Amino acid sequence: MNHMEVKIEDTIRVDIFIAGDIAQAKQVCREWCMEVGACVTVEPIDYIYTGGEEAGVRVGFINYPRFPSTSVAIVDRASQLAEILMKRLCQHSYSIVGPNKTTWVSRRPA
Repeated sequence: MNHMEVKIEDTIRVDIFIAGDIAQAKQVCREWCMEVGACVTVEPIDYIYTGGEEAGVRVGFINYPRFPSTSVAIVDRASQLAEILMKRLCQHSYSIVGPNKTTWVSRRPA
């Protein structure tokens, strides 16, 4: 019988929500993951709001039991990638939804 390894960690999920082109977002995530050693999910998402709609992505992080981490560390990594995505996707804002709080970051003029 084959040996199977099982690892269990606390569930931590963190998502970046940002508008922009999914192909560009995937490329940015590829480059970032290769540079820092990471794994993320990238899903298409549509933002429907008063007066319009816009396409974007949800970039997901989990507490992967093979390489366990903390909530603070995962949010920090998401923040690093979100800053790069904001610049490379030519966006003015993004949101990070963490286990306990949601943070909105904007570089829009006041």
